[in-house]
Amino acid sequence: MIPTTETEDKSLPGRTGPTGPLSGLRVLDLSAYIAGPYGCSLLADQGAEVIKIEPPAGDNLRKYPSTLEAESRAFVGVNRSKLGVALDLKQPDDHAALMALVRSADVLVHNFRPNVPPRLGIGYEQLKAVNPRLIYCSVTGYGETGPLKDKAGYDQVLQTMTGMCALQGRRGGPPEILYGSVVDYYAAALVAAGVASALYEREKSGQGQFVGVSLLRSALTMQSARMVWAEGEPKEVGRDMRSGGITGIHPTREGHIYISANTPHFWQALCERVGLPELAADERYDTVRKRAQHHAEIVPKLHAALAARSALEWEELFGEAVPCAAARTVEDMFDNEQVLAEDMVARFAHPTLGSYRGFTRPICFGRTPGPEPFAAPTLGQHTALVLALQEPEGNPAG
Repeated sequence: MIPTTETEDKSLPGRTGPTGPLSGLRVLDLSAYIAGPYGCSLLADQGAEVIKIEPPAGDNLRKYPSTLEAESRAFVGVNRSKLGVALDLKQPDDHAALMALVRSADVLVHNFRPNVPPRLGIGYEQLKAVNPRLIYCSVTGYGETGPLKDKAGYDQVLQTMTGMCALQGRRGGPPEILYGSVVDYYAAALVAAGVASALYEREKSGQGQFVGVSLLRSALTMQSARMVWAEGEPKEVGRDMRSGGITGIHPTREGHIYISANTPHFWQALCERVGLPELAADERYDTVRKRAQHHAEIVPKLHAALAARSALEWEELFGEAVPCAAARTVEDMFDNEQVLAEDMVARFAHPTLGSYRGFTRPICFGRTPGPEPFAAPTLGQHTALVLALQEPEGNPAG
């Protein structure tokens, strides 16, 4: 068993505050990087007790570049509200410790490639024999079958494979990456949704089941509106649904602003607010399709008008009449009035980082809002405490 440090907490962090929809459920998070771990954090946000189980070297995300000296910003950001346990599953004692946790668990999430879990003794059928009610969620790059099933998958690899990068690039230009791990985070949402659905079904059947989430499925799910190929239609049909350059990000006197003006009402309001009412009155531009066809005529006039004010000034002038947003940095969100009003930022106390502010409350529940969040664990922070509380062999979770 992996030894714990002398500075380890002497008590488990309690979930203070109201219960959440998933309070009382135990989740074992054996996953690394973003998709699986953040999916488990979403479950923790809803009240579940999540135990993050890492190998002795830790989740590789801990080693990613960060301006924080004590811990990776990415790791802290995607692992909130979890207890930390370190186990080497190749060691018999640690494998037995995991099995003790499995017997009392409701959910287990991992992101090993399909050929790995059976070798570690944690394949679905192996754990189903230990706990038939277990919801077993496997996060993979490409799924459980097919020629790529044992290939490592990463966010930007799947972006590039599935056409997202080609779409992001300028027409006729090279493909471009969408930064921000969008496929990983969408996969995390599918993890939380899939697990919740399986838990609901378990209430009726009394049985657990396998849940599969892949980055390939996630990347294509995000493109459902473009994954439409009618019979008889040429394969090379254009699938770009952008609206001709009117709706999009535009330069202003200072900064940039995103404007959405697809509906007749918003198009008219935009023209009036920027001082171009004649564009709204021109029947050549009275639909999204027509404006896309004539964007080369419209956009220069719009840019000339927007040059009169800054992005923030235009945002205030447009108000509710024109959907828009001045381009900001994510750092601006810490003190954004709307973000604070919606209780999306909390203050955390971390053993090595000290106090920091971070995101929380991704979903709003009226009656069961969920307990207060707490900081991501240090490596093995709660190993001894969690394992000491495990019951001896007996009935599986009920």
